[in-house]
Amino acid sequence: MNLNATLIVQYVVFFILCFVTMKFVWPPIMNALDERAKKIADGLAAADRGRAEMQAAEKRVQAQLASAGEEGQKRVLDAEKRAQMIVDEAKNTASAEAARILAAAKADTDNLVTKAREELRDQVAVLAVKGAEQILKREVNASAHADLLTQLKTEL
Repeated sequence: MNLNATLIVQYVVFFILCFVTMKFVWPPIMNALDERAKKIADGLAAADRGRAEMQAAEKRVQAQLASAGEEGQKRVLDAEKRAQMIVDEAKNTASAEAARILAAAKADTDNLVTKAREELRDQVAVLAVKGAEQILKREVNASAHADLLTQLKTEL
């Protein structure tokens, strides 16, 4: 065999193999590589979008937490104000009730004092009549001298 002919045949086979590889094998491999590169790029883009969304969500959460904290403080202040109003109202009610009870007790005391004075006047009148009876050594008729006893009571 001739070395040149073998070499030429090997060149022809090599070029046929290159042509078949470039025509039928190379395009599916390139498509697969392109699809894989596209999937990887899409995945990276999705990861970037997810990271950006996560940061935005964290900012929203921080804003909501701050808002909730402020609202909580506002509610606490409102509750404290309401509690103070209830305490003040209870104090006012208690003061009014104490004043009413004190006025009633004072009125009762005044009535009792007046009643005691009336009883004392009656007792003094009886003692005065008894004293006059003993001085005069005779009986004084209380019904006959009712005007005199009434005048005596008013003077006392």
